[in-house]
Amino acid sequence: MAAGPVAFEQLSLPFEGHLTPTAPARIPRTRRVFVNRNLKMAGIDWVGFDMDYTLAIYNQVEMDKLSIDAVIPKLARRGYDEDVLRGITWPIDFPIRGLLIDKKAGNVLKMDRFKVVHKGYHGLRELTKEELRSLYHQKRVKPNTGRYHFIDTLYALSEVALYTGIVEAFEARRIELDYATLFTDIRECIDEAHRDGSILDVVLSDLPRFIERDPLLAPTLHKLRSAGKRLFLLTNSRWPYTERMMTYLLGDAMPEYPSFRHYFDLVIVAAQKPAFFQERRPLLERDGENLRPATYPLERGVIYEGGNLHDLEAALGIGGDRILYVGDHIYGDILRSKKESAWRTAMIIQEMEAEVIAHEMCREEHQKSAELEQRRDELEDQLRYYQQRYKDLTRKIEDAAQAAKNGHGGGSGSGISYEAERGRAKRAVERIRGMLRSVDAEATKLEREIDQRFHPYWGSLLKESIEPSSFGDQVEEFACIYTSRVSNMLAYSPLQYWRSPRDLMPHEL
Repeated sequence: MAAGPVAFEQLSLPFEGHLTPTAPARIPRTRRVFVNRNLKMAGIDWVGFDMDYTLAIYNQVEMDKLSIDAVIPKLARRGYDEDVLRGITWPIDFPIRGLLIDKKAGNVLKMDRFKVVHKGYHGLRELTKEELRSLYHQKRVKPNTGRYHFIDTLYALSEVALYTGIVEAFEARRIELDYATLFTDIRECIDEAHRDGSILDVVLSDLPRFIERDPLLAPTLHKLRSAGKRLFLLTNSRWPYTERMMTYLLGDAMPEYPSFRHYFDLVIVAAQKPAFFQERRPLLERDGENLRPATYPLERGVIYEGGNLHDLEAALGIGGDRILYVGDHIYGDILRSKKESAWRTAMIIQEMEAEVIAHEMCREEHQKSAELEQRRDELEDQLRYYQQRYKDLTRKIEDAAQAAKNGHGGGSGSGISYEAERGRAKRAVERIRGMLRSVDAEATKLEREIDQRFHPYWGSLLKESIEPSSFGDQVEEFACIYTSRVSNMLAYSPLQYWRSPRDLMPHEL
C-alpha cells in the first residue's frame, strides 16, 4: 500500500534543548578592524609587522616627556637659554598626528584632504579666521615644499610640543626666534638623542614604564600561524634594541614559543624604511657582531639587516598582493609600501580607541548637525525661489511701466498688485536669510562642541569639519584596513573577508 503524505511539524529555531538562544557577541567598536578596501585574508600567505608603535605600544605621555628631557640640554648647547627651557610647562597635550609645521611663520596647522587650512596656532594662540585666510587661503598650500613639515608619526609629537612651547615662552619674553632654524635644531637634537642613547637606553632600562605589554599579542600571532600564515618582522630598529623589546613583548608569553624569534619565519632589522621600498640596498646577514651578504634561500632563525622590497618578494617567491604589512607610520610603512608595491596594508592607529569613544559620545550632535544641513538645504531652496520671484516681479513691473509710458495701457491696478507681491517676496528673502544666518551660527557652535569631545585644540584626528583631515585622507587612501592595535585581529578569523562599506558619492545620498 502506498504511503500517505507525511505531515511535517514546523520547528522553532533554535531547537529547544540543543541551543541556548543568546544575542550574538559583538566586538566593541574600540577594538574593531575598520575597512577601506576589501581584503580576503584567505588570499594572504605572509603577514609582516613593524615593531615600534605596532607590535610595541608605547606610553605616549612618558615617551614625550623623555624626548623633551633628552633634547633640552642639546638645545641649550646650541645657544637657547637653558633657564627659560627648564621653566617651560611643555604642552604635551597639544599635538596630534597630521599637523603641518609652517617653518617660515612659526605656525602649526591642520588641513582637510584638499589641503585647505581650517585651524592653526602660533604658540598656544589660536589663529583667527582672518589670519588663516591671509596666510593660507589666497594661495594654495604646498606641504611638500621646504617651508612645511608634516607630522605623521607618534614619535614626532614631542617635536611639536617643543616647537610650540619654545615659540610661546620665548616670544612672551621677547626673545627673537628664527622659526625655521628652531625647527631644524629640534629635529636634529631629537635624532641625536636617539643615536646617542639618551632616549633608547632609558626606554630599555625601564620597559614597563614606556611599553604596554599586550597579553593578547602572542595569541594573535599564534592564531595567524595556526591558520598557515607565515610571519615576518620588518623594523627600522637595530638588532640589540629589537631583541630586548621583542623579548619583553613575547619572550615568555606562550610555552609553545621558547623565544620571540619562534613566532617569525623571517626577521629583518635596520630596514631603513621608506628607503627599503624605494632603493636596492643589499640584504645582510648578522653573525654575532659581524655582517656579511645574505645567502639564499633565507632561513628561519637568522637575523637579517637592510635589504629592499624587490629582493624580499623574490626571496619569498610570491606576488606582493599575497603579503599583508602591518605598520603605524603612514609614510614609511603604509604610503610607500602601497605606492611602490602591491602589498596589502594594515595601519595601527593607537588613537583609534579614543577617537571611536569620542565619536560615540557625539551621536546626538552628529544627528543634529545632519538635521541642520537638511534645514539649510530647505531654506536655500526657498531662498532661490523667492529671489527668482522677486526678479520676475521686478521685470513685470518694469514691463508694465514701459507699456504705460508707450501708451499701451495695462492699468495701474496690475502694477500695484505686482508691487505688493514683490514686497512680500523681498520680506521673505530677508526672513530666510536671517534664518540661514541662525542655522549657520548654530552649526558653527555645534561643530566646536563636537571638536571639544575629540581634542581640545584640534578636534578629530581623522576629520576636519565635514571632510577627512589630511591625515584621515592618507589613512583612507593607503591603508586597506586600520585598527588600534594588532591584537584586535584576534577576534576575527585568520581567513576573514574584510569588506569595505559602500562608498556613496554626493549624487547617491
